[in-house]
Amino acid sequence: MTIHNKMGGFSKKHVVIDKKTTVFNGFFKIDLYKLKHKLFHGGWSEWFTREVFERGDAVVMLPYDPITDQVVLIEQFRVGAIRTEESPWLLEFVAGMFHQGESPVEVAIREAKEEANIDIDIAQVKHVMDFMSSPGGTSEKLYLYVALIASAQIVDGHVAGLDEEHEDIKTHVVSRELALTWLQEGKINNASTIIGLQWLALNYHTLQP
Repeated sequence: MTIHNKMGGFSKKHVVIDKKTTVFNGFFKIDLYKLKHKLFHGGWSEWFTREVFERGDAVVMLPYDPITDQVVLIEQFRVGAIRTEESPWLLEFVAGMFHQGESPVEVAIREAKEEANIDIDIAQVKHVMDFMSSPGGTSEKLYLYVALIASAQIVDGHVAGLDEEHEDIKTHVVSRELALTWLQEGKINNASTIIGLQWLALNYHTLQP
């Protein structure tokens, strides 16, 4: 059976950028693009402008204990949730941005220690997937990893984080089933944690010893 590729076959060479201007440069950056691109029915679009939120790429770490079937979540304040959520303290997986010269897995291991006081063995880390958080408006790419851990060594309720980054982070060690219940109830509502938990729901059996 022949499977036909229904995608348009376009690539970066089918985009023409006339001008790129940085219109804001603070904690994050916003770039303004003037561009055009090829159209599915042939020809080119008109010139148009789009702002792109440049916050850099990030790494997400899903700590999972396959023996006890538990995951580690962290809870912290998120300013972006003030407008829409009843509480801007969100349940998430460990995550963070790159330091100069770091690989994605190095970020994951460092952030696990900083945010949840988890010592990760790189031999127990598995790459899950890469995904874009919201490509309609930001260039951010996320690298998702799972790490096999011993949850007995993690203190439930431990508070950590870096003072210089204004972090105040609480650790929660919970069963996979409870985490999935919270997901179903809408108590877990950020994209990277939703994606990670849904992946775990489909693949946790492959992580068993």
